[in-house]
Amino acid sequence: MLMLALIACLLPGTAAAGPEKTAVIVIDDFGNNGRGTQEIIELPFKVTVAVMPFLKYTKRDAERAHAAGHEVIVHMPMEALAGKKTWLGPGAITVDLSEDEIRKRVHAAIDDVPHAVGMNNHMGSKVTVEPRVMRVILEVCKERGIYFLDSHTNFRSVVAKVAEEVNIPSMENHIFLDDIHKPSAIRKQFMKMKEHLNDHNICVAIGHVGSAGHITAAIVKKQMLQMSQEQIAFKKVSEVLPPPIPVIPHS
Repeated sequence: MLMLALIACLLPGTAAAGPEKTAVIVIDDFGNNGRGTQEIIELPFKVTVAVMPFLKYTKRDAERAHAAGHEVIVHMPMEALAGKKTWLGPGAITVDLSEDEIRKRVHAAIDDVPHAVGMNNHMGSKVTVEPRVMRVILEVCKERGIYFLDSHTNFRSVVAKVAEEVNIPSMENHIFLDDIHKPSAIRKQFMKMKEHLNDHNICVAIGHVGSAGHITAAIVKKQMLQMSQEQIAFKKVSEVLPPPIPVIPHS
């Protein structure tokens, strides 16, 4: 029997399957009813939809995405290293705010986005390198029972380190899909996703609705269909988060 089992393991198609390859697609900038909004909501695969708070269509976009089965998170405006603060949107977190004001704004943003189970940063290249500010943001997220996805707009980000200290579920984005709004460029980013998955089991990628959102949406749909045929699974952020570290009480 042992010999038969060994032979079976060597036959084509009988070896144990390797770890599942998983792609996580996050689409930012909902809340403006931007181009591509409807197309993303109608995708045949579930994605994570990041909705900006305090905008005209914030609640409608969040409700529609949730009803379609997508995961909803808060797309929290945060100060960038370059650009005007007025570009960030209402309720933005800036490094000059007091801890009480940061806490107040994060709570308000979570309250404003229905069905939110997580948060990621809109811009934020200045905020995500500031441990004081990020600690307050992550403490509020922990208090509200939501995770944090670092969009990774600054390679010096301290989010992972502070999240570990706060003990909140978090992970980071690996690839931006549509920094260049051309179909060929977006397809190239999907190729980078596949390359990443050659060496890793999970790849997180961020795209956007907005001025070129219809282009992104069309390519995302086509690429997701193709990747699913290549045995790549699509999951929401909450489905791939690393488990929190158990807190061991002091004796």
